[in-house]
Amino acid sequence: MDPAAIHTLVQELFVAEGPVDRPVRIASLVAFQGDRRTLTERDLPRIASALVNAEQQQGQGQQHPAPEQAQTPAQARPELTDALARTLHALGTVDLDDLRAVRLGPEAFARHLAIAAPDADEGLDADDARTHASLREAVCAHILRFLVRRSPFVTAAEDAAFEERYARDIVAAHDHLTIYGIDLAHSPDSWPLDAAYLSLETEADGGGPSAPAEQALAGRERVLLWGVAGSGKTTLVQRLAVSVARGDLPTPLAGLRGRVPFVLPVRRFRRDGFPEPDGFLSAVRHPHTAAQPPGWAERVLSHGRGLLLVDGVDEAPEDERERLREALRELPARYPGNVWLVTSRPSAVRENWLASELASERFTELKLSPLSREGVTAFIRRWHAAARQDITDRADLDRLSGDEETLLDAVRITRDLGRLATNPLMCGLLCALHRDRRGYLPRGRKALYDAALSMLLERRDRERAMLPPEGIDLPQEPKIQLLQKLAHWMLVNGRSEMDRATAVETLGRHLPAIPHAARQGGPEEIYRHLLNRTGLLREPTPGSVDFVHRTFQDYLSARAVVERHDFDFLIDHAHLDDWEEVIRMSVALARPDECGYLLEGLLAARKDARPVHARHRKLLAAACLEHATELDPEVRSRVHRYTRDLVRPTSLEAARALGWIGPIVLEMLPDPSGVSDEEAHRLAVTATSIADDRAIDYLVRLRDRGSWAVRAQLAGAWRRYDTDRYAEEIIGHLDERELDFPVSDLEELRALRRLGGRPCVQIAGALAPDQLAEGLVAERLTELWLAYDLGADLDLSWLAAFPRLHTLRLSHRNTGVTGVPEGVQVIVAGA
Repeated sequence: MDPAAIHTLVQELFVAEGPVDRPVRIASLVAFQGDRRTLTERDLPRIASALVNAEQQQGQGQQHPAPEQAQTPAQARPELTDALARTLHALGTVDLDDLRAVRLGPEAFARHLAIAAPDADEGLDADDARTHASLREAVCAHILRFLVRRSPFVTAAEDAAFEERYARDIVAAHDHLTIYGIDLAHSPDSWPLDAAYLSLETEADGGGPSAPAEQALAGRERVLLWGVAGSGKTTLVQRLAVSVARGDLPTPLAGLRGRVPFVLPVRRFRRDGFPEPDGFLSAVRHPHTAAQPPGWAERVLSHGRGLLLVDGVDEAPEDERERLREALRELPARYPGNVWLVTSRPSAVRENWLASELASERFTELKLSPLSREGVTAFIRRWHAAARQDITDRADLDRLSGDEETLLDAVRITRDLGRLATNPLMCGLLCALHRDRRGYLPRGRKALYDAALSMLLERRDRERAMLPPEGIDLPQEPKIQLLQKLAHWMLVNGRSEMDRATAVETLGRHLPAIPHAARQGGPEEIYRHLLNRTGLLREPTPGSVDFVHRTFQDYLSARAVVERHDFDFLIDHAHLDDWEEVIRMSVALARPDECGYLLEGLLAARKDARPVHARHRKLLAAACLEHATELDPEVRSRVHRYTRDLVRPTSLEAARALGWIGPIVLEMLPDPSGVSDEEAHRLAVTATSIADDRAIDYLVRLRDRGSWAVRAQLAGAWRRYDTDRYAEEIIGHLDERELDFPVSDLEELRALRRLGGRPCVQIAGALAPDQLAEGLVAERLTELWLAYDLGADLDLSWLAAFPRLHTLRLSHRNTGVTGVPEGVQVIVAGA
């Protein structure tokens, strides 16, 4: 029977009138007694029979019984109807108001009714008594839903109580981060979010100054955030959810206070489509879904109180993303006033993926920037500060401090390390390996992951002479083989999470081929060992398992594919963006002849292939070249030849898309000297998307262009490269006309001063007034843009030191400034 029909039956038990603005005794609401009665007691068996019939039909519909079992218990055993009728009659004597009953919940409320009707089970055998108890609780759940819907007071009170509990659940689930290798004696440790979180930088797609993520998100209702693997997308989602749940928000995000965060990882509902609001919690397997008041999430969104954090669009299969996109357009339009943050890897969605004809419904597109030099330094210092917390030995503390400074120097000086230290994941691994290996660090990505696996899977326990806690002692290689089986299953099935039972079953199938593991335990014991001791697996929700980071899953998948020589399998899926990392890592792991076969397969024409997929394969072949340790020169030449024409982008979107290929694309970009300004701008976009100092050599050939778009693109990329070299070779040569020169840190400010200053300067980093007063050149400055949140530094009287200053631009969050010198025009961005 339809739930609406059950609601109608329950509604019949109660009178329509009565106060709804305060708690009301349930006994005064029943429709079979009192002055306003609409039923008699003789009606209760009829309603009870219909409820028993409806509940049993609903249960059978879920369990798909055989036809011979489909008769209703009401027809088979009328004594159940009589028992439930006596229970319903007790509603007229129960000493509870509607608010208290709702807060008790179905189970406790059913116990109250059982006490109020002690003779209800009279004449029932043990089986029927159990059936009656189950029916009583189910009907009580429907009654409580009716009471919630009936009274706005009960609804509001119940919503508030649940939201308090829900906020605690959000904090408990997300207020921690994994910092790899802090304590090498255990699995990767979980650290409080506040202690471990590093503020991330974002930039608008298409260029412009970077800004802290909290500042960039402030005041925006709809944001699509791009970030590569390991860049911190999920960490930012956690930070926002916990901050809102606690009510402890940084100043730029004060507008989110009072909102209800919904953390919605796409991998949890990737095949079932985007859930409706009342299915949010069940879709992500929230532990207290059943306690959610009926219609609560719908009310939150209808009142514009939600913060919806949709994490990992790239986790959805490519053929399901269109359905996901429609939901992410339709739901914000249906429920205006809520704040939406959607995250994805850049390769998974195109530019303007969530565009709308209405400006009010457009998603602002931002991308997480690679860690700046200051960000890398801050991360390394924070990692070592966390590592010190549990160290008491003075010599160990001194050694750790020495390691910290050595690593900082190595990352600054060594190009290979600098290229690896671009995001929090990679920086964390470098810190852990540097400490674990006493200063020895791998030079490439393959070596980094191999060393990380060695550290996580074997060395931490062995070097402490730790006894196996489960009685299982596996060397590194069997662990890797078993983990590869899980990763390979996820790859083949297009998943980034699997059921626990499937994981155990998968291990069970492969254990006989790995005798060292099979001798030590069954699949369940081996699964627990891998979960508890490798530091690579976790159970994000009861009954499910995934890798602690997608990068490890991709790497182990690649190892499995290469060992199986299944390169045709890779080639067949190379047009899918979520296979990119697996294919690039496979090239790094494969032998020279295998690399050649794989790259030739990417270049080969395929019957019925769409042009966009063919282009994607060729660009992927180019991206793989830097990972091939040894490769037939003829194959390398052929990749260059096939991709040469693809690196003349015809749109800004295509120009930015080339950036993910990496430094290898710099070798293929055309000579910009003879191209139009429009094409030169696109080439500048591509080159500045590659955060490698080798890009400077190419950008030098664009620095003398008169085009404002080219000059602005080059000026805005300063923070991605070595400060002094970029200042000398690029910034110092740019035509100053109508150009804002961005400054993001003190080092850049000093470099700009050494160049003699500039008339128009944009301050994108939070520099102190005394630093700006000293660093800006007073006799040159005419226009100043303070493109960051001033915080408490709202007194701008220090600007009197700049006699030629006539225009001041401010963020809309800095409208309370004082002390602006007379004659200076103030322009507020976005006003």
